[in-house]
Amino acid sequence: MDLYAPVDLTGWKPVLRLHGITEEEINDVSGDPNDRAGVIRREIDHANRHVPFIYSNAVADAPEVLAWADALIAGASGRIVKSIGHSRSLLLLGVTGVGKTHQAFGVLRYMAPLGVRLGWTAVSAVDLYAALKPRHGVDSETEFWKYAKAPLLIVDDLGAGRTPTEFTEEVNFRLVNHRYENQLPTLFTSNVVPRELIQRVGDRVASRLVEMCDRVVMKGEDKRRRGAA
Repeated sequence: MDLYAPVDLTGWKPVLRLHGITEEEINDVSGDPNDRAGVIRREIDHANRHVPFIYSNAVADAPEVLAWADALIAGASGRIVKSIGHSRSLLLLGVTGVGKTHQAFGVLRYMAPLGVRLGWTAVSAVDLYAALKPRHGVDSETEFWKYAKAPLLIVDDLGAGRTPTEFTEEVNFRLVNHRYENQLPTLFTSNVVPRELIQRVGDRVASRLVEMCDRVVMKGEDKRRRGAA
């Protein structure tokens, strides 16, 4: 993005109202890309480009999710620009279509205007496995560490495959273990009920998830089917 130009704030009014921030404050270009407004513009631009279109207006409203986000922001540190640091992770559980992914991208949008460098990456579990499969011309290890070392990571639909393979079990363990050992904040979503978690991801991964994550069980019906009815 052009660090010295206003950012597109279409669709951001509900989020900005939550924080009492005006569009004029954000797009007041001072010439310093590292001032608060400059950091906010970068984060909003990143969200504009990388949040999937269907979630481009998502607003998180689950109290436990917002509390987790507020704790991340409160723990940010840095001399010039504050950045996300070591923190607890979050596990959103619930049936398909209950709104877990909406909350996940909504909370990224919630944090974007707060003047903290998030450094987030988001990927679905199935896309993660596809990206890491050995193939010609791709360094799978480099790809893996791009996700494993992300300051803030979203992994959507963990445990989606009913029958885990040796490959997916290894990816899950390496990823979760690295983020567990380094206390890197991660937001996992899964439609697996708690008692099935071990079967889907293995006991080593499940044990680490229990220790590293605050757990939120979202209840309700499949909103996609309700909308199509």
